[in-house]
Amino acid sequence: MQQDEVAARVRQVIDAAGVSAREFARRIVIDPSKLSRSLNGTRRFTAAELARIADIGAVDVGWLLGSTAGAAADPDAAGRTAAGAAVTASPVRSPSAPRPPVPSPEGGRPLQIVRETVRLIAERGFHAVRVADIAAACHTSTAAIHYHFPGRDELLEAAVRWCMDEDTRRRTDATAGTRHAGDELRLLIELQTPRTEQQRRQWCVWLDLWAEAARSTTVGRLHGEYYRQWRGTVADVIRRGVEQGVFRPVDADGAALALTALIDGLASQVLATEPGGRDDGVPGTGAQAMHDALTAHVDACLTAPTAD
Repeated sequence: MQQDEVAARVRQVIDAAGVSAREFARRIVIDPSKLSRSLNGTRRFTAAELARIADIGAVDVGWLLGSTAGAAADPDAAGRTAAGAAVTASPVRSPSAPRPPVPSPEGGRPLQIVRETVRLIAERGFHAVRVADIAAACHTSTAAIHYHFPGRDELLEAAVRWCMDEDTRRRTDATAGTRHAGDELRLLIELQTPRTEQQRRQWCVWLDLWAEAARSTTVGRLHGEYYRQWRGTVADVIRRGVEQGVFRPVDADGAALALTALIDGLASQVLATEPGGRDDGVPGTGAQAMHDALTAHVDACLTAPTAD
């Protein structure tokens, strides 16, 4: 089947899902630019990407490829036979004729795999996590994991991208409707302070990914992309605060670089302590101490003095 025909069928799946291309890219855990290039015919969809598209769109891979005998409706069943390559004689179904209802994890199998991978990385570290561990956590087979993510590199890239998207989504949700730049900056600081179990788990994943970014070109690129976005968000808030008269007239980009670096450095110290703020006799390394230090930095270096 021609590449443009595959792209046309993927567009049908996206239209049937009723979401934007960017949101669909998030659901199948790929770079939105890769999806765009594939839809425009300048890049081919990989087999694993088509498997994830079929899973999320509830269609057969064979239908996406124009096969007269669609791929197995259940990716896990396909995976059990030959790493997801086996096919059955199931009828071809379009997005308007979905598969019969089958038990499916929330968000589909690809997102479940990525979520469980992130959880296991937080608990054990990336290099201690085996594909068999991920399969067990997802109650499926290792072949089914490879059906969606052929290798550890693909799985790590998907995990990094999912973490980036989730972090951005949490920030957007938490600050929605906030007009006062000072309040918004303090909300961002609160979100980055590892007080809760979920926040500590998120930071543990980031620490592991930092180390991996130094060795992997792909992860390093994603790491750089994420930090450009994160520093840009902080700089925009500071810039708006200067306009509102809330902050001093500072270089917003330089101030954002200093603040985000301070957040990273303090967070790494907090994570080296026990949960709950206990610091084993090392003063100033608990989550509350981190929060206090960050707000003190904002007050001393950014907040505009008030008239007496």
